[in-house]
Amino acid sequence: MTRITTRPCPFREAEMLRQGGIHPVLARLFAARGLTDPKELSSELGALILPSGLLHIDRAAAFLADAIAANKRMVIVADYDCDGATACATALRGLRAMGATVDFIVPNRFEYGYGLTPEIVELTAREKNPDIIITVDNGIASIEGVAEASRRGIEVVVTDHHLPGERLPDARVIVNPNQPECGFPSKNLAGVGVVFYVLLALRAELRRRGVFDQSTQPKLDNLLDLVALGTVADVVKLDANNRILVAQGLKRMRAGRMHAGVAALFRVAGRQARSATPFDLGFALGPRLNAAGRLQDMSLGIECLVTDDEERAWALAQQLNEINIKRREIEAEMQDTALLHLDAFEPADSTTIAVFDESWHQGVIGIVASRLKEKFYRPTITFAPAGDGWIKGSGRSIAGFHLRDALDLVSKRAPSLIDKFGGHAMAAGLSIRAEAFDAFADAFETVGRSWLSEQQLERVIETDGPLEDAYYSTQFIELIDGIVWGQGFAPPVFCDEFRVVSQRILKERHLKLLLEKNGARYDAIWFGRTDALGDRARVAFRLDANEYNGTTRVQLMVEHAEAC
Repeated sequence: MTRITTRPCPFREAEMLRQGGIHPVLARLFAARGLTDPKELSSELGALILPSGLLHIDRAAAFLADAIAANKRMVIVADYDCDGATACATALRGLRAMGATVDFIVPNRFEYGYGLTPEIVELTAREKNPDIIITVDNGIASIEGVAEASRRGIEVVVTDHHLPGERLPDARVIVNPNQPECGFPSKNLAGVGVVFYVLLALRAELRRRGVFDQSTQPKLDNLLDLVALGTVADVVKLDANNRILVAQGLKRMRAGRMHAGVAALFRVAGRQARSATPFDLGFALGPRLNAAGRLQDMSLGIECLVTDDEERAWALAQQLNEINIKRREIEAEMQDTALLHLDAFEPADSTTIAVFDESWHQGVIGIVASRLKEKFYRPTITFAPAGDGWIKGSGRSIAGFHLRDALDLVSKRAPSLIDKFGGHAMAAGLSIRAEAFDAFADAFETVGRSWLSEQQLERVIETDGPLEDAYYSTQFIELIDGIVWGQGFAPPVFCDEFRVVSQRILKERHLKLLLEKNGARYDAIWFGRTDALGDRARVAFRLDANEYNGTTRVQLMVEHAEAC
């Protein structure tokens, strides 16, 4: 079941914003998202929280400055997703600009799993012989890996944003806004954001030491296209600080001042960098980078982001695009198989979904879990074979069901069931024996039944209520597009009653509608829906400017509709 609701909007805050000079509709949208001070809307770099608020960042800057002066060899160990790839490219470019000798290595997810494991340390020592390992977007849980590095005489700097466990690794320095006692006001930095802050602190330290002055220091703002891409693709909350990082990155992209690899990814995705939006980063560029880590090797993605050769960047972007096409094919096949497994699935009888198929690919199970979760609105875990009788699961959750805590409870109730697990509220991963799958599915469902109410299993589409007729315009859409919306700062969805003038099925998959309100008619499209609507409907929609034959018209993108 899906229900449309209207987001509460505090009148007084909206009125204060409006009196502060903000467009009346935007004032209402901002107030409904908890924004009370126009200062929080600043997208200027000067409004960023200062690096000094991050625990141990000065220690990290001094350590790295000493290492550069002593010409120590550094190796970055990256994660294999888009945040990890952009964080790695940001670190490589920034450290090299400051005189460091630095290389990178990225674990193959199928051979080495996630993070700085003892095996990765061994591989890094053998292939790169570093004095220092710097982790980006991982490392906060790598207790054994850091110990192995120390045993080999390699010092480790951990930069990460994930939640720590009960123990921290014994690294030389840890910079992570989520570590205990770190008072940094934004806990939502992505891995790439943490690295960017470390570079800012390092540059300030090198200025203090007289290595650079204001005029000779490297420009770090040219890394903001990478920071914006990683931040949006990692779906971290876009608080005021992250919105500045993303807005500045988008500004560079729109002005054509981006790295060759980012420009090539826009081109291969058929998107226009001059009108770049967070949507492009999250749904066009991010997946093309992520596909490399899912199916092959993320070093392809990192190479694309660190090369300055436009031809090489274009060749790599095309390769990434090919891998993404392959990823989509595998995903579609897996989804079809999953729906066959779930043929008899009755949402009324189940609070969770667990599915396993022998033919599935480990790199894509997370996306399939996400699609099934969207379709059935149930916490979902999909499993693929991982060799030697083991299967690997990747899960996605719904609001109000903390997936990592649910797995923790399953493992406490049945200690031998799960080999290892990790993650957070909305996404998690685990390994179990193939023969334990049914027992796990039952145990997971038991937790679901005790934690989830009927109301929580209803999908709720939150809207911003009706939109005044005057704002169904391309000018208003431009105004909305100028704001950085995203996770935790949801893009506006309006809701109103319309007369359905006509409707037809498009490409056998989508519902094309002509809607009417107060005498004005609007084109609308509901993707992935083929069931017809009645004569009148209450429609939740996003505004979109649709360009066709040189004319731009307002189009409504339907999120949900119900008879009225």
